[in-house]
Amino acid sequence: MPSRLLAATALALTASLSLLAAGSAHAQGIYKLGEVNSYKAQPAFLEPYKKGMELAVEQINAAGGVDGRKLQLITRDDNGNPGDAVRAAEELFAREKIDVLMGSFLSHVGLALTDYAQQKKRFFLAAEPLTDKIVWEHGNRYTFRLRPSTWMQVAMLVPEAVKMNKQRWAIVYPNYEYGQSAVATFKQLLKAAQPNVEFVAEQATPLGKVDAGSVVQALQDAKPDAIFNVLFAADLAKFVREGNTRGLFEGRGVVSLLSGEPEYLDTLKGETPNGWIVTGYPWYAIQTPAHQAFLDAYQKRFKDYPRAGSVVGYNAILSVAAGLKKAGSADTEKLIAAFRGLQLDTPWGPITYRLQDHQSTMGAYVGKTALQKGKGVMVDFHYMDGADFQPSDAEVAKLRPAAR
Repeated sequence: MPSRLLAATALALTASLSLLAAGSAHAQGIYKLGEVNSYKAQPAFLEPYKKGMELAVEQINAAGGVDGRKLQLITRDDNGNPGDAVRAAEELFAREKIDVLMGSFLSHVGLALTDYAQQKKRFFLAAEPLTDKIVWEHGNRYTFRLRPSTWMQVAMLVPEAVKMNKQRWAIVYPNYEYGQSAVATFKQLLKAAQPNVEFVAEQATPLGKVDAGSVVQALQDAKPDAIFNVLFAADLAKFVREGNTRGLFEGRGVVSLLSGEPEYLDTLKGETPNGWIVTGYPWYAIQTPAHQAFLDAYQKRFKDYPRAGSVVGYNAILSVAAGLKKAGSADTEKLIAAFRGLQLDTPWGPITYRLQDHQSTMGAYVGKTALQKGKGVMVDFHYMDGADFQPSDAEVAKLRPAAR
């Protein structure tokens, strides 16, 4: 990319950051952002996520902060435990005097913090947990969510599943909120689009403790035409290895949630299966100017390439900063009002936090897995705008209690 164009691109991407610095240059103080997450339990996603947050904080502060106030990021580990997450949040408010609460990765932990936000009447940005309950059944006026939800990402995959025209489906998933929600949505949407489908096998595995041999054997015994997989991280690697060994994937279509993210393709390496339909992040092949500017900044800062978590962390901080700028303070009610309909630019394009359910329209990439030079990549991909994969307002009204 010519240096003049790249400079213009970087300027365009950081325009919103520069706007955040507008206002009194002499404003005093800082905004403390308290972030709670499962860093020890899910390092593959959350180490890059933290780097993404750090990059955004550094860029915003270098541009003058938010109305002259710098951002300070304070993190806590929740050990993948809902109770620990709530205790960490309370400690951040009591001891660190944070202004904004954000974070969480695992869905059951995110739900605990969502409930905490409502009970304590405190703003909470759920950056990563995917369960739909965060913005629907358990949704409340204090909680907003950034990452495209389980429903959204499954809805992006279902049209590709329909094109496969397979009748007998087997399903494997981690047996907790995220996996259960993904499976329920997949069944609902696929059945609506292709009424003749059958679900002939279902394997629900303990999170982080998959018995890959028995799971693969059970799926083989069912003789499905296709498989819907929701396993991720170490569970995914074990499942793929055992499936490759036993020939489970030969002649069968596979649709797999999240498996195109580099966090997980990097782990699979040469064992990456060919032709799986996945959601993910092909950072090496996205040609938009906004993403190029982010990629250059990230690689310069960390001497590494970004993962999906990097973008989520970066966008989370951009969101909070934009909300603080619009609100003019960290007052809970003002911040809630600012986030309702909040619009901002990100490396993946513009996003909006919906009025209806506080869900952002951040999208995802859908494509196919391939093995190139001994490494898993995504090919034949395209970006799916999250705004195009959300239920109607009428459906959301039924799902989200009006009183909350």
